[in-house]
Amino acid sequence: MIEVFRLYGIVIAEFLFELLVFCALFFRTAARPRGFWWKCALSVLLLFALGIPVAWFYSLFGETVWGRILVYLFLFLAVILFAFWSFGEPFFAALFRCTLAYAAQNLVYKLFLIFWTGGEAFRIFDGWGENFDLWYRLVYYAFFALCTVAVYFGFVRGMEKRMQSCRFDYGMLAITVFVLGVTVLLCSFEDVCFSRLCVERENRFGEPVYVVLRQTGNVFSAVCCVIVFLLAAKTVVARELSREVEYLRYAIRQSELQYRISKDTIDLINVKCHDIRYKLGMIAAQGGHGLEDLKKNISIYDSRIETGSPLLNVLFTEKSLFCEQNSINISCMIDGAKLSFIEEGDLYCLFGNLLDNALEAVKDIAEPERRVIDLVVKAKDGLLLVQEENYFDGTLEFEDGLPLTTKGDRGYHGFGMRSLRLLARKYGGELSAFVKGDVFHLNIIFSVGEESASVPAENA
Repeated sequence: MIEVFRLYGIVIAEFLFELLVFCALFFRTAARPRGFWWKCALSVLLLFALGIPVAWFYSLFGETVWGRILVYLFLFLAVILFAFWSFGEPFFAALFRCTLAYAAQNLVYKLFLIFWTGGEAFRIFDGWGENFDLWYRLVYYAFFALCTVAVYFGFVRGMEKRMQSCRFDYGMLAITVFVLGVTVLLCSFEDVCFSRLCVERENRFGEPVYVVLRQTGNVFSAVCCVIVFLLAAKTVVARELSREVEYLRYAIRQSELQYRISKDTIDLINVKCHDIRYKLGMIAAQGGHGLEDLKKNISIYDSRIETGSPLLNVLFTEKSLFCEQNSINISCMIDGAKLSFIEEGDLYCLFGNLLDNALEAVKDIAEPERRVIDLVVKAKDGLLLVQEENYFDGTLEFEDGLPLTTKGDRGYHGFGMRSLRLLARKYGGELSAFVKGDVFHLNIIFSVGEESASVPAENA
């Protein structure tokens, strides 16, 4: 029984502690349903209690490959089930996070073995004497703590938001679990086989060839764990991109509907305002007073911005009402006819997002003279260039060549710029953005061919 508790302390409880530390990191942003804390506390207590009979099994069969595999597989499955019970996430989401936690635990363990086996080969630890076990534990836990911090900042931190909202590619998840499973099998096989070749103490070998073989296995296992991380990152990023594409398709459908509504509304307003101005002119001719101010106030509703594209005419007329209310000046030089290769829904979404971002940036600027947006669309040398410039206050952070949203929740905002780039690439174009002083610059370049470029641009 003493041996069972010894194995429980240095093998089972230690493994569970390390695995739960990484689970805490990977589940940090997971949903927490009602009763989460008592479920979590009960799960941890049950896990460590379950470790006692597992330690007994380990004392009987832990020196065999299949026995060791069953021990770690059983504990891993128990952690998955308790995580699924404690957190308000689907089973495959819990499996995904637990798989990453196990890969992180195994990676740290293998990195330590690489360090320790190398130290034993050069007899670095021979001077520790009677306090060898104490020094070993101190070094191991210090190494574990440093590696845990490195894993968090190197991988977990960048994946938290993405893991929170992504849906999973089950094929890629299956490959990730498979790679981790093969790694665990190989690790169990290595540990059992090399433990029989050790002399004096664990991971010290009498023959240099054993050191080389042991280190080769350690490096291979560590590389497999890194591959698990890379596969996981690919899964999350791919699903996030798919989510963005779905959002973009929805935005385009909404833009098509909005365009039809806006066109009908603006046409009706223009007709009515034209009639009102005509009648006011008749009244003024008969000696009416104070009518000029009234005519000026309604003139904005009878304005038309000519871009060469009926769709953009509607969009800019619609935005001009907002600009009038907020003292924003839009300067346009647009050759809208050159944009005919872009479908109507995509075109409305492209320029709608572009203008919305610019209007959002300038509307709260204190100085009215800086509430200016410049927009140019022109063709030259087989290229179609869309240039937008606007002032802004504050600072902008960029990621992957795009400015990050200035709104608080980046998980649900910031699709506008990514949508612009997706739309540009859909038509073979490319988007770039940069800041110079207090001016934001956005450029989109399309290849349209020499014939299209030869027509001079029109000013509006």
